[in-house]
Amino acid sequence: MTIDALQLYGTRLVETPPVRLRAGKLEADLVNGNLRTIRYGGTEVLRAISYLVRDRDWGTYSPEIADLRIEQSDDRFEVAYLARCEGPDDTKLIIDVHITGNADRLDFEAEAIAATGFETNRCGFCILHPIVGVAGSPATVEHVDGEIVATRFPDVIEPWQPFKDMRAITHAVMPDVQAECRMEGDTFEMEDQRNWSDASYKIYVRPLALPWPYEIAANRPVRQKTSLVIRDARGSTRHPPGMSGGAIKLELGARTGTMPDIGVIITPEEADTTLSAKSVLTEIAPQELLFHFDPGAGHGVEALRRFAAIATVHRGRSTLEIALPCKSSPSSEAAEIARQMRLAEFRPDAIMISPSVDRQSTPPGSKWPECPPLDEVYTAARAAFPGIRIGGGMLSYFTELNRKRVPDGQLDFVSHCTNPIVHAADDLSVMQTLEALPFITRSVRAIYGDKPYRIGPSTIPMRQNPYGSRTMDNPLGARIPMANRDPRHNGRFAEAFALGYATRVLDADLECLTLSALSGPFGLIAGPAEPTEQGGRRPLFNTVHTLSRLAGASWQECVSSSPSEVLSFVARNAAGARLHVVNLTCEERKVDCGACRPADAGKELLLAPFATAALPLVD
Repeated sequence: MTIDALQLYGTRLVETPPVRLRAGKLEADLVNGNLRTIRYGGTEVLRAISYLVRDRDWGTYSPEIADLRIEQSDDRFEVAYLARCEGPDDTKLIIDVHITGNADRLDFEAEAIAATGFETNRCGFCILHPIVGVAGSPATVEHVDGEIVATRFPDVIEPWQPFKDMRAITHAVMPDVQAECRMEGDTFEMEDQRNWSDASYKIYVRPLALPWPYEIAANRPVRQKTSLVIRDARGSTRHPPGMSGGAIKLELGARTGTMPDIGVIITPEEADTTLSAKSVLTEIAPQELLFHFDPGAGHGVEALRRFAAIATVHRGRSTLEIALPCKSSPSSEAAEIARQMRLAEFRPDAIMISPSVDRQSTPPGSKWPECPPLDEVYTAARAAFPGIRIGGGMLSYFTELNRKRVPDGQLDFVSHCTNPIVHAADDLSVMQTLEALPFITRSVRAIYGDKPYRIGPSTIPMRQNPYGSRTMDNPLGARIPMANRDPRHNGRFAEAFALGYATRVLDADLECLTLSALSGPFGLIAGPAEPTEQGGRRPLFNTVHTLSRLAGASWQECVSSSPSEVLSFVARNAAGARLHVVNLTCEERKVDCGACRPADAGKELLLAPFATAALPLVD
């Protein structure tokens, strides 16, 4: 099947296919000069080894690669190239890279040099361990002082670095197979990237407690090396078996629950467009409208009047999301917002309130910003908005909620967002973030128990950058981290991602899930100069519309034999039982759903790339 890239990704720009490197049972994919999906005997050992350079806003450079040389034989491969990063003020960083792979060893060496100095927040290796099958498992860590410690990969997500001052880490890949990852040239540490919904544990160079940005001195080479050593006690040298290519099997599982309500976020900047598209809003019929209000951005009575106008044509509930400035007392600021709400005749059903400063991250080693105690903020909200449910948490990501745990005694619900392009924006990395969501929701439940819990807005484009001064502009529609616009939001990729997202968080017993706006760069209808006709429905509309209709239905888990490729669940309501299935890949997938008892005679389903389907079941 040939499908236009524009339909799939919202852009005709497609990623360059990786180069598959093989040395006996060891395999890796070469992508833009870095290694992805490093496998031994067909099992993923490392998710990536990358040499990355980040700017002062934690944006990742896309270096120009020159003089690329690749040599392969049956039991060895070798790669060499030069990479060039161009920084501000005509500064340049040149990286000389050599990669060699043998049947039981992989070495990745790099030397970086700048003729006139180079400013960076980080320059060096990032090594990613997978999370599925690794979380909670034993590991051995060797520190820079030679101490060797037996430990475990974190299970519940660690807010801070689980391992520091690292020289090497060893874990079991499979029975009788150990993998040692050794880092040279600097001091390394690990962070739990599940905080950001990355599906990995990340080992990175230069401890975060050291100052950043920092300067790479002129004409002073920075040399680093990462080695992966495989110790296979089985002694087999056979190549891994090929993929069977059979159908992905779905089977009903034991877990059940209730589908969450669906929300749509509305900002003052998009309020007029939303009101003019009220018929579309009525068709979607979300259970919740989440209105964003930020006095620090100039939002005031007029924004609240627009919100009130939208709320009158909406049959569901509404929540006002407040970024409280905290420039004076929380009580006076909350009272002023309440006064403006009365003038605008706007009374939402709930308030989600958080200090504006808490939208910014406080990395390890950094000074906590000045902020009133959160109990004081919630007390002020209770007094200013009597009779309205009060929620707290973070307007940014789970990372900040995990690091600054809010006192929930006065709260009616907790909330946070996620974003899949914080660290990487390639198609594979974005879809892999879905693997991290159950770890995030389980970690929230470990902290806050059965407190009502909301997630969102969580979209592929980034609405704010907690880690720098700005989100990244993306006028060319590329795949770049931390971008405020992402082309895939316009394609079927976003439709599949959103249904996969909803499937992965079902077990969290969410009160509400918000995955989009109605209009704008995070919206369900297109604006000017976009692939979809202005006002037309983006493919994401289909998922949000479906999920809104399923709110309150009962769900039953459906176990996939390959959850990285196909996810599914069963929903039951007055209309009957349906199997909802999504293909998370860019290729056709054959699905065997016979064990779920589809109503029609066919047991196999052929799903197009990033396609979704809803099949009636015999129930």
